[in-house]
Amino acid sequence: MSDQEILEAGRGRNLALATLAFAVSFWAWNVIAPLGVRYAEQLDLSAGEKSLLVATPVLVGSLGRILAGALTDRFGGRVMFPVLMLASAPFVLLVAFAGDRGSYAMLLVFGFFLGIAGTTFAVGIPFVNAWFDKPRRGFATGVFGAGMGGTALSAFFTPRMVEWFGYGLTHVLVAVALVAVAVLSWLLMRDSPLWSPNHDPVVPKLVGAMRLPITWQLSFLYAIAFGGFVAFSTYLPTYLKDVYDFDLAAAGTRTAGFALAAVAARPLGGVLSDRFGPKLVAGVSFLGTAVMAAVVIAQPEPEIPAGATFILLALFLGLGTGAVFAWVALLAPAERVGSVTGIVGAAGGLGGFFPPLVMGATYDEQDHSYTIGLALLIVVAIGAFAYSQWGIRTRRRTAA
Repeated sequence: MSDQEILEAGRGRNLALATLAFAVSFWAWNVIAPLGVRYAEQLDLSAGEKSLLVATPVLVGSLGRILAGALTDRFGGRVMFPVLMLASAPFVLLVAFAGDRGSYAMLLVFGFFLGIAGTTFAVGIPFVNAWFDKPRRGFATGVFGAGMGGTALSAFFTPRMVEWFGYGLTHVLVAVALVAVAVLSWLLMRDSPLWSPNHDPVVPKLVGAMRLPITWQLSFLYAIAFGGFVAFSTYLPTYLKDVYDFDLAAAGTRTAGFALAAVAARPLGGVLSDRFGPKLVAGVSFLGTAVMAAVVIAQPEPEIPAGATFILLALFLGLGTGAVFAWVALLAPAERVGSVTGIVGAAGGLGGFFPPLVMGATYDEQDHSYTIGLALLIVVAIGAFAYSQWGIRTRRRTAA
């Protein structure tokens, strides 16, 4: 078979496998956040301690993407997906061990290493890029990015699985899922025939990617779009408990709805970017995010007003994540896609690390209000809107 025939035959299968691996990895990455209320009550945590606990896995999942993206350029997605999932599985079990022992310190340490599961994002973007032509890469990266729905699965099912099967067995099942999908990926996944290993030393390759202006420009935008999604996905159970007094399962259900809305909007953002350009889609995303954050400050009544507000916020954030990586697919040099993806993905993860800490630090317990944290989101979203429209001037023709 020719390379083109192999591409046509393998695109769908490999995109589906990559999306599945990403979703299961993100479930594992987010396994602490849906139980944050449980840990807070069990360990008598302050708002700051609770915020640090749910945000810690995000840190490694963010910074680790830089190395994961560079290694993907060398070893390919078929190797890196199974390696990272197998490396993550033991830490899911160790988190359960720490929770059983009631040790906040161990939860932080094992949660830190659990962040390995979050690095698979930087593997999947260059992997699926190599399978698709440029006009369809927005669609491909958008579909793959829908694997971030693993956070929705975790938010919805993890608290319920704890009720159905128990705390320890729930973590065992998540770890088994990681191992099973790792084996499936190794057996069925293939790198694109158009992909070739880049054997340049990792550090100079990363330095080269960092010298590209587009790397930092899109890192800023992704830190707002994906960072906002991660921050809400991890902190929303706590927010809903503090502001609306929902219990663990009810907060998890609503967080899952938020994540699903963002997941559905991500491929839409990629498709719209293929058609209208990522600049326009990103602008709509950031402006919409600012508007909806202002509505959230007003604390609309449950269920329909508040639910509609958070769903619209999720949709705007999801559009932005799809648009930014459609921009990466257009502008990153082919031999540096993995490295650029790793850096941009790391920026997105770091964008999700700090907001929960800010929310915890600025929470007004007397009024049950997060006004300061949400006001900061409005400011940065407006800044991202302005920068996306007028800040990336040197690439305007290509991006359109």
